[in-house]
Parts: sequence; C-alpha cells; structure tokens
Amino acid sequence: MEEILREQIEKIVKLSDEEFRFTLSHFTMKTLKKHQYLVQAGEPAPNDHFVVKGLLKSSYSDELGKTHILQFAMEDWWISDPQAYHNKLNATLNIDCLEDTQVYLISIDNREKLCAELQKMEYFFMKKTTAGYIALQKRILSLMSQRAEERFTQFVQLYPTLLQRVPKALIASYLGISRETLSRMPIV
Repeated sequence: MEEILREQIEKIVKLSDEEFRFTLSHFTMKTLKKHQYLVQAGEPAPNDHFVVKGLLKSSYSDELGKTHILQFAMEDWWISDPQAYHNKLNATLNIDCLEDTQVYLISIDNREKLCAELQKMEYFFMKKTTAGYIALQKRILSLMSQRAEERFTQFVQLYPTLLQRVPKALIASYLGISRETLSRMPIV
C-alpha cells in the first residue's frame, strides 16, 4: 500500500527513501466497509484522505432532504470536506463508502508539520489542491452550461470505469438529472 501513496506523490515530486519514510510517518491507514461513513455532516472532519482501494462518494443533503453528489473518489484520488478540513470546522458533507475501502489519512496539523519540514511536500499539496480547484470549476461550469447529454458524455469520457462501479441512480444524481433521463441515454 505504501507504494501506491509513493507513486501518487512522485507523479509531482521525487522523494528519497528517507524523505518518503518521513512523509509516510505523517499518514495513518484506515480500512472501512461498504456503506460505512468516512466523514459525517455535523461531525469534525480533521483529515484529508487518499484512496488506496475502494470507491467513495461525497454528498450534501439539503433542508428538503434531497441528496446532491459532489464527487466520487476511487483509487489514486483524494477526498475530504475541504471547508471543514482546512478551517477545522464540522463537516457539511457526508463521505461514505460505495465499496470496501482503504485510505491513507493525514490531519491538517500533520500536513502543516510535514510541509514545514519538507518543501517538496508543500509543493505536492499545492499542486494537488490547485488541480482540485480546477476540477471543481469545470464541474460547476458543466452543470451551469451543458445539456444533460453533454454532461453524461463528459462523465463517460473522464471516468469510464465508474459506469460499472456506481449505481445508475447515483450517477444521475451526480449529473443533476433523473434516473429516467439517464436510462434514455446511450451506453447506460
């Protein structure tokens, strides 16, 4: 499992064995079962999570009880409630496991300590955070300006393996469409 985290980091920065051991010492491994919550709305969310194995979804439930899916996260992806994590607040999002899952987690305090000690990791997290902001902007613009068919086509192109791993109702929710609308689209 350590190799997976190292490969993730070394896509951006190269680490010596000693630097990687130091970095790894700031992370903790956690195993969860399908349907188990990693983060629950209203509870503290002090960790960022790197997915080693499994599949998770991040969602928000509005005051009418409707659930809105913000993100899916599979192997080699990061997931958290960014507002809660960075500002040390209680979560507004729920993050739950769609499959049995293993994650490496890092607290904001450990991340700050690691970045203060190892500038390479500060650069790594800056690049990952920036990539996350860009992906979020693209998602928002897609929801605001694309037709349902275009959003679905983009989803299939970006995440082809998720079609087999995520229930259709959750994909529909992620795309902001009904399950019936999704069922009329090609490929599904």
